[in-house]
Amino acid sequence: MSLIKSISGIRGTIGGKPGDGLSPVDIVKFTYAYCATLPSRKARPVDRKYRIVVGRDARISGEMVENLVVGTLMSCGVDVVRIGLASTPTTEMAVTFAEADGGIILTASHNPRQWNALKLLNDKGEFLTADEGQAILDLAENEDFEFAGVDELGKVTEHDYTEEHIDAVLAIPDVDVESISESNFKVVLDAVNSVGGIIMPRLLEKLGVECVRLNCDPSGDFAHNPEPLPDNLVDLRTSVVKEHADLGISVDPDVDRLAFICEDGEPFGEEYTLVSVASYLFERAAKIAEAESISLEEVTYPYAAVSCSNLSSSRALRDETEKFGGRYLASAVGEVNVTTLMRKENALIGGEGNGGVIYPALHYGRDAMMGVALFLSNLAHKRMKASELKKTYPEYHIAKNRIELSDKGLIDKILDEMKRVYATEEVNDIDGVKISFEVERKWVHLRRSNTEPIIRIYSEAPTLEEAEALAGEVISIAESVING
Repeated sequence: MSLIKSISGIRGTIGGKPGDGLSPVDIVKFTYAYCATLPSRKARPVDRKYRIVVGRDARISGEMVENLVVGTLMSCGVDVVRIGLASTPTTEMAVTFAEADGGIILTASHNPRQWNALKLLNDKGEFLTADEGQAILDLAENEDFEFAGVDELGKVTEHDYTEEHIDAVLAIPDVDVESISESNFKVVLDAVNSVGGIIMPRLLEKLGVECVRLNCDPSGDFAHNPEPLPDNLVDLRTSVVKEHADLGISVDPDVDRLAFICEDGEPFGEEYTLVSVASYLFERAAKIAEAESISLEEVTYPYAAVSCSNLSSSRALRDETEKFGGRYLASAVGEVNVTTLMRKENALIGGEGNGGVIYPALHYGRDAMMGVALFLSNLAHKRMKASELKKTYPEYHIAKNRIELSDKGLIDKILDEMKRVYATEEVNDIDGVKISFEVERKWVHLRRSNTEPIIRIYSEAPTLEEAEALAGEVISIAESVING
């Protein structure tokens, strides 16, 4: 059994003893702590109780976890808006739709079927800050609980916000519904038997796209490893070719991550989901700026001509952004870190290389529906096959390695040695150590794990061989520190 507590929430495998797995006791404690810390995040409304949105993916344990969370919220004197089966971005947007004071998403994202989790939102439908998350962890551990009496119990209302979410996506000016519909696209959708099978076909129908459904029964019985990586998408790749489809679409169980398969069955590349969407936005803005003889910033207003991703995401986003006159900035790894930087810089677009697209004009959260609508707009405008579109972007390859350590105390020594050895290169230490080699257009990023005594090593270069060689170089340096 596994239970992982962090500032972003609590996740674990269902069952076991409290504290070992994600048990009912742990769920109640954590939900109570979220409620008890509400006043520190937002003053209670004068005319009503606090109101919290609860949504879940289709995991087999979802209904059980939902009942525990909703019951605990009610026992804390909090009203609940239960939205049932809903994607993570739908739940995030529902917080603002319902004018709620927060939200709880019940999903373990791309983790296997035996996992579930509670992810916590503020009144803007965004993830809590590190300090807010830590306050909840501390209170849950103290177990100083006091529940409401019968006359103060919260009440439950139910509402499905799927259509509101879809309509909000379609209302974005950069989503060219007419061009998409005229393109007569045919796609195969793999929703891994979760909530993507509910919302994504409805979005595609409104876009005028023919959708062949694969694993779209929201039973929670995942048909394959739910992380949308090429090795897990064999059936989708085969189906795209068999159906003579223009595109394959894969989403994870809570529909915040997105990956595409080209018409020939080859992966478009998870890293290139965000790259393609950002390139479309910047190219579109640059053409308008040129035609009207105005600046790029005037076209992107009220947003700045800036893109953001984390330090471990592909350089291709930077290349495409700068190609059209924009600026690129990188944050520490983690969605909340990306969105914090995006807010600070008022960025037009951002996300993560794992297929997460964040478009602030809709909301500050990874959203596969938004990603699909923008990607199809791009494909419709370019009038080319997905495989041809992929070739228009800079080619990079990422290698992922790790160093396992018996002594966590060695991590800082290894990172310090990297900064010393590569002092003449571009070094960024806001999250581990990232060394960039501008001339060779390659980089390597070393980060400590928050849960294991390991250092994760991501490296990228124009070829996979170069990326692996760079990783091998830093691993050799690390081993010299380990061996004294």
